[in-house]
Amino acid sequence: MASQKLPCWLMKSEPDAYSINDLKKEKETIWDGIRNYQARNLMRTMQIGDQVFFYHSNCKPPGIIGLMEVIETNLIDPTQFDDQSKYFDPKSKRENPRWDCPRLKYVKTYGEILSLKEISNIFTPEDLILVRKGNRLSVIPVISKVAKKLLGILENIE
Repeated sequence: MASQKLPCWLMKSEPDAYSINDLKKEKETIWDGIRNYQARNLMRTMQIGDQVFFYHSNCKPPGIIGLMEVIETNLIDPTQFDDQSKYFDPKSKRENPRWDCPRLKYVKTYGEILSLKEISNIFTPEDLILVRKGNRLSVIPVISKVAKKLLGILENIE
């Protein structure tokens, strides 16, 4: 594991909208529909090869269920121009798009979910933004020491 690049992101998705099983079936996807400037700006700093924890949100229990890898960055989010999409942005123009996204590939599904409750018992809000009260960001940076510890825990529950 020493030579493996550590994940440095956590991205949330509601499993009834897009789940780890959807990604496993498709093998890769663009992470579109993000309409929060802070989350968008974080995605703009992603690099090819970065690994990402896949987090199922708004379910029981919410938590980390899988792992993805960034394979392309700074793609134009096509949903901003689709007036039939719930992510349509009438203020975004093709010559100056507001929203972009990465392409991610499936890496693995863990044997069971590492729940938010379990994560909150291990990490402080200073260690991991995810456990801060009121945190609603769908894209979260994960510092190396936290990523290493999470990976160790997740590898043991497979």
